[in-house]
Amino acid sequence: MQLSSLLQRFNEPETLRMAKLGRELRAKGVDVIDLSLGEPDFDTPQHIKEAGIKAINDNWSHYPPVAGFPDLREAICQKFKRDNQLEYKPEHIVVSTGAKQSLANAILALVDEDDEVIIPTPFWVTYSELVKIARGKVVEIHTTPAQGFKISAAQLEAAITSRTKLFLFSSPCNPSGAVYCRDELAALAAVFVKYSGIFILSDEIYEYINFTGRHHSMAQFESLQDRVVVVNGLSKGFAMTGWRLGYLAAHPDIAKACEKVQGQFTSGANTIAQKAAVTALTSDLRPTMEMKEEFARRRKRVQELVKDIPGLQCPEPEGAFYVFPDVSRFFGKTDGENIIQNAADFSMYLLNTAHVSSVMGDAFGEPRCVRFSFANSMKNIEEGWKRIGKALAKLK
Repeated sequence: MQLSSLLQRFNEPETLRMAKLGRELRAKGVDVIDLSLGEPDFDTPQHIKEAGIKAINDNWSHYPPVAGFPDLREAICQKFKRDNQLEYKPEHIVVSTGAKQSLANAILALVDEDDEVIIPTPFWVTYSELVKIARGKVVEIHTTPAQGFKISAAQLEAAITSRTKLFLFSSPCNPSGAVYCRDELAALAAVFVKYSGIFILSDEIYEYINFTGRHHSMAQFESLQDRVVVVNGLSKGFAMTGWRLGYLAAHPDIAKACEKVQGQFTSGANTIAQKAAVTALTSDLRPTMEMKEEFARRRKRVQELVKDIPGLQCPEPEGAFYVFPDVSRFFGKTDGENIIQNAADFSMYLLNTAHVSSVMGDAFGEPRCVRFSFANSMKNIEEGWKRIGKALAKLK
């Protein structure tokens, strides 16, 4: 069967593949603890659910505008003003079916064939694949745990060429949990000021899950604001993963381009989710802060559990809900049946012997690391890491 060559340009998300393998084992009766997926284990707050129910009863069941309902776009502008001290108008905003679609819209609107897109490692698995779909060229800047998995201004400038079109990053970062402070962003911004043809795509989906204090955005630098595309959404901060609602803020010309792209893929996002999102963004953020506090407790416990396992090197995450340890000290070791040659072997070993799912670091551009989520109950987290410790103790 002759399928499109497009399918050969990108890979299946490793996060989804590992979750699928875990589900397959679970269907066979195996008790698998899922530390692979980045999904809050909380239900959507009640007041948001009630807003969705009201939208159904009020018959918000017809096609919406492609860029989103006006009241939601206005609510997003209010959110930016309240939380980020950023001034946007509705014409800067495009609402999409999840932040992933917002990223896809922006990349397809900005990147031409052979344009270079700089992405610091580690990065979310979909970044590089979206660039490949757009026929762009991924340029990785490798970071280390000693750097806190953050690039320097010198590294950034060294990676820029005449073909550089876009810089793509997240803060807080999936998978490392790295968070750029204002001074670190200012140093990068000083480089971008020298290169007027480079756009910056800033993924801020984990904004509210930040353990360092105030969130800082690259869009705060006025000299760059017209070139910065901010992507955010409702999934992580409001436990609304299944509602599929994301958005971006950009210069009106970029926003219109993204609207044009989206118009041929999905048109407007789900009407009920949009109405619920207005309530989420304009209501009290106490439920969001309570979730963050619970993630902070889990982060502390996970750090304690990881430190108890010899051979794992793991910087403390500053945001999001993952740890990203360097597992390379286990490469070349065996339990007598399985040999760990790389991070993929490490993840599969834990899945098949400890029955704990994780995601290999190759998918994030860091082949020495493995991502573990702590978006699970404390009970499951403690049991999962207990199993991991026992499985790794067998490797010699």
